[in-house]
Amino acid sequence: MITVAGYNSAIDRLVDVSALRPGDVVRATPADERPGGKGVHVAQTIAALGMPVTLVGLCDDAHAAEFSERLRLRGVDFRAVRSPVPLRQCLAIREADGRTTEILERSDDPGEDTRFVLDQVLRHWAGESQAVVCTGSLPPGFAPDYYARIASELALPCAIDASGDALRAAADGSPWLLKPNAAEAADLLGAPVATLADAATVARALHARGVRHAVLTMGGQGAVGIDENGAWKASLQVEGVRNAVGSGDCFLGGLVASLARGERLDEALRLAVACGAANALGDETGFVRIDTVDGLRPLVRVEPWHV
Repeated sequence: MITVAGYNSAIDRLVDVSALRPGDVVRATPADERPGGKGVHVAQTIAALGMPVTLVGLCDDAHAAEFSERLRLRGVDFRAVRSPVPLRQCLAIREADGRTTEILERSDDPGEDTRFVLDQVLRHWAGESQAVVCTGSLPPGFAPDYYARIASELALPCAIDASGDALRAAADGSPWLLKPNAAEAADLLGAPVATLADAATVARALHARGVRHAVLTMGGQGAVGIDENGAWKASLQVEGVRNAVGSGDCFLGGLVASLARGERLDEALRLAVACGAANALGDETGFVRIDTVDGLRPLVRVEPWHV
């Protein structure tokens, strides 16, 4: 089993508009509310790949029953911790040309008691897991080095996908896996990360600092990964992209699922890229269909990368 720490749960909403015109009245399609947040996206992907997964996260009373049932139907065991504050909302506005704008609410501090319960629930389920994934922003009140401490204190592989101060702390904590994207890596370094060559340089530096699997995602350009066995780049060009929001989370879900099954990093990158692309071809944020993943996986190009 894999346990996902996706504490900062959210409500995902996707609406379609002909064009986004600031200051004007814009008509949108009705939006369905779904369980959201990076942890949900990662856990759904792991479940779609046939692996048992437990998700630990916040949920308010208004959405607890719906979230648990929806995630149960997706194969995710949601261990909800009651939030005394309403869940934040994440709105994706998609225009007819495919451009998508995200509006992400900031969460409120759930309080010291709730933060303690989240930590204890995670540690309980981690004790029955083969790997832990710490992903997404932390609710206010958590220390920036929380993910790094979890990775050092749990006696099992820990994957971290974070940004800002949480990423900086994780990079110094020698986690089993670290997966920043281009913007997060650029913020970490204070320098642009615009090409796969830039990404490979960053991954090499992270690996040298003790990160066992250092992986950088570069959107449509693909991804670069480095571990003790070598370095690889993986890419896939697809047409008909519908909704790329959440593709990085689905990538992470595929990556962790493959590595947890004992596959090499190059094969894990192949599955991860296929999962990211499968999400982009669908309408729902952070969700993949296994038949789509299986169809894309053989098309992913994975090559050794010398840096």
